[in-house]
Order: sequence, then structure tokens, then C-alpha cells
Amino acid sequence: MRNVTVLIPQFNSDGLVPVVVQDVNTGAVLMLAYTDKAGFEETLATGYAVFFSRSRKCRWKKGEQSGNVLPVIQISIDCDGDTIVYKVSAGFKPVCHTGKKSCFFRSVIGSSLEQAGLSLKIEILPVHPNISGF
Repeated sequence: MRNVTVLIPQFNSDGLVPVVVQDVNTGAVLMLAYTDKAGFEETLATGYAVFFSRSRKCRWKKGEQSGNVLPVIQISIDCDGDTIVYKVSAGFKPVCHTGKKSCFFRSVIGSSLEQAGLSLKIEILPVHPNISGF
């Protein structure tokens, strides 16, 4: 008989933990969501990503309405236990509610945010002297 260690994430004071959703094949980050303990347990039990909506204050299975469910292939928990990574098999289906493959389709280029021809000025502030760099 083999011993198995089950890692339990550290849920915050609201009972949630952030989940980074990453494409298992490309490594691309597809979305950031939150889950609660019941959602995490449902993900483990079903193999499909289940999250908690902070705005609607309810649990939801990704793709429940659109049909773009996310099969979870691998789960990792960071060194502090306060963030989870779901590596998923998204295929060619959109993951973002906007219809895009990833929720991270806007890029910061220089000092402007570019999205479909829209350019917004972003001011880059100097690092506070009491904060050490990376």
C-alpha cells in the first residue's frame, strides 16, 4: 500500500483561495479565479474546475452555461499553500467570458495599455525606497 499526502490549500479569511488557470499544453495563463473549500473538493471529485464568484457570492462550474468546461489535468499548490494552479485541457474553446482564449489578452507595451486600438496612459511610479527589489 502506498502512502499519499493530500495538500489542503490555506483559504483566506473569506474562505477563498486564488486559482491560476494554466493551459497544460502551452503553459499560457488563461484566467485567475477564486475557489472555496467546497469548490476545491468538487474539482477534486469531478475533475472539472469549480470556482467561487466573489461578485455573485456563489459557487460555479466553469462552462456551466457556455459548455466550455475546464477539465483539470493537474493541481499544484504554491510553497505558502495560499495559491493554487489548475493545469487544464482547454483545447480551442474560449476561456474568458469575452469569448477570448485567455482573460489575459491585453498587454502593457511601453507606458500604454493596448486593446483593439484603445490606448490608455499608465503612469509608472518609482519604487518606494523602503521596498526592496526582486
